[in-house]
Amino acid sequence: MDTMRDRFAPVVSRLLDEDPRVAVVLAEIGKDAFHDAITRHPERVVNVGIREQLLVGAAAGMALTGLRPVVHTFASFLVERPFEQVKLDFGHQGTGAVLVSAAASFDWPAGGFTHMAPGDVALMDTLDGWTVHVPGHPDEAETLLRHAVAAGDDRVYVRLSVQSNRRALPVDGERFMTVREGRAGVVIAVGPLLDAVLEATQGMDVTVLYATTVRPFDAAGLRRAAGAAGTDVVLVEPYLAGTSTAAANDALADLPHRVLGLGVGRRELRRYGTVEEHTAAHGLDARSLRERIGGFLGARAGV
Repeated sequence: MDTMRDRFAPVVSRLLDEDPRVAVVLAEIGKDAFHDAITRHPERVVNVGIREQLLVGAAAGMALTGLRPVVHTFASFLVERPFEQVKLDFGHQGTGAVLVSAAASFDWPAGGFTHMAPGDVALMDTLDGWTVHVPGHPDEAETLLRHAVAAGDDRVYVRLSVQSNRRALPVDGERFMTVREGRAGVVIAVGPLLDAVLEATQGMDVTVLYATTVRPFDAAGLRRAAGAAGTDVVLVEPYLAGTSTAAANDALADLPHRVLGLGVGRRELRRYGTVEEHTAAHGLDARSLRERIGGFLGARAGV
């Protein structure tokens, strides 16, 4: 099966053909995948070289002219390195774009910590007005990319990963999806962690919600689920642990509730290893998740 990033360039290349507003801005990474698109649309596919601040600034300038820029590189170079430009050139200037990252939290362990960005969604969450999509399958990535490009002049961050669930679900770019219903708690599985959560909660009396759009946070969806399953909530996110606990707390602010945030730990893992080894080390494999979710929800969940 192809990866989300394999799907990215063909989808956006077709959008370049279909919509004269669409432009692509790259910082060397990923340029080879747009070779044909550059030939067809040299004025709308721009590679600025290894200059990430310029990457964002150039895209914001394009947006000011009425274009819809799609901006792509690894998450650490797209969100962290040029964060001031993201904050000012898009937010302060009131412009929109689609930022599409690759590498995610630890998708390329051999690249070391410079190529990892487990804090990217938390960092974007300090800014106003951004939609954040976290697809869990290449088909979902295509759907959400199309949503993002079509979203007028909105500011959208799409987080691609090599990790993937086995099958795609019909995501809508807005709401959480109920995948399993129970009465002893709510588990929110974000993006590519759904399969691990479903395996981990097999036999537990819990509701599982699937989230591929995490900002805006679907507070109404969580409240509906909690109305039937109770207000013990576990968030399982493929980035920094606790990124969405405040949003879940806000959604249930008028109700007695508990929230457990699971995700990538703050401690840096300094051995390269594999994606699977990093997943297990952060407690995000199915066995570890079962222990952590079961320990939080207790006997009422049927553990």
